[in-house]
Amino acid sequence: MVNSKFLFNKLIVVSLSAVALSVALQQQAAAANSSNSAIAPQGLTSEAELPNLQAPELPPLGEPFRYIPQEPKPPVNPIEEVRLVLKLRERRVYVYRQNKVQASFPVAVGKGGWETPTGNFKVMQMIKDPVWQNPWTGELIPAGPDNPLGSRWMGFWTDGKNVIGFHGTPNPESIGGAASHGCVRMFDKDAQALFDKVAVGTPVIVQH
Repeated sequence: MVNSKFLFNKLIVVSLSAVALSVALQQQAAAANSSNSAIAPQGLTSEAELPNLQAPELPPLGEPFRYIPQEPKPPVNPIEEVRLVLKLRERRVYVYRQNKVQASFPVAVGKGGWETPTGNFKVMQMIKDPVWQNPWTGELIPAGPDNPLGSRWMGFWTDGKNVIGFHGTPNPESIGGAASHGCVRMFDKDAQALFDKVAVGTPVIVQH
């Protein structure tokens, strides 16, 4: 037979032990939750700090030069931007600027035995109101209405002794024919206009 008082005391001890165990379990669970809640914000913070990687921007169709490096273009030489093309059969000189005809003028070219030379040349001499020297007599003709060179001279060919060029003329009736000793005669007003469009170094192309 068990003493009831002793049994009652034992039940009290067991009850207290159960209560203590329950409190301990609750403390452990609270600690675990507290630990998880502390880790979770760190995880969120780490994800928030990741770089925002976006897809690279692709060039739209038809605009590749915005994205592809280009070779720098050489500066335009104002002398070579303009060129003269003399067509002997047409008896006409054309002024080109950036491959477009800007003007053309009728001319007279060299006669038989004194043909105007063909090839690629450059304007090498420009003179306003030139003085002409007769190549046979050495006589000098001053500038004026009777000067065979007119009021403008633009030389583009030489053999070291003789020079050929564009020039005006006091004989406008010769324009359109083969009448000169190799030079290119022009109406004087046209020679003045051409003079203003060229410079020393301007290319001159003479074709048949």
